Amino acid sequence: MFRRTFWFTTGVAAGVWATTKVNRKLRQLTPESLAATAANKALETGARLKDRAVGFALDVRENMAQREAELEDALGIHADPGLPAPRRFAALENSSNPQDRSNPKYIENTTYSYNRNEDH
Repeated sequence: MFRRTFWFTTGVAAGVWATTKVNRKLRQLTPESLAATAANKALETGARLKDRAVGFALDVRENMAQREAELEDALGIHADPGLPAPRRFAALENSSNPQDRSNPKYIENTTYSYNRNEDH
C-alpha cells in the first residue's frame, strides 16, 4: 500500500510539474508576449549599438587630437594664432560731422552688394 501511495504521489507531482512547464511555455508563445520580448530585445540592441557608436566617436576624437598634436609638433606650429578681428569701416555719413569724427559709428564689412544691377 505504501508503494502505491508513493508512486501515485510521484505521478501527481510529475503531472503538476509538466502541466506548469507547458502552461509557462504557452504563455511565452502568445503574440503579446512575443511582441514584448521582441521590443525588449530591440531596445537592448539599440542601446548596445548606441554605446558602441559613442565609444567609437570618442576614440576617433581622441586619436584625431593626438594626431593633430603630432603634426603640429612636426610642422613647428605651437601657438594658436587665433582669428583676425573683423574689419570695420566708418560709416560715410559720420565723416562730415566734426563731433562724430572722434567717435565714429562703424558698420561691418559685408559681402552683400547693394547694387541691384549687378546680376543683370
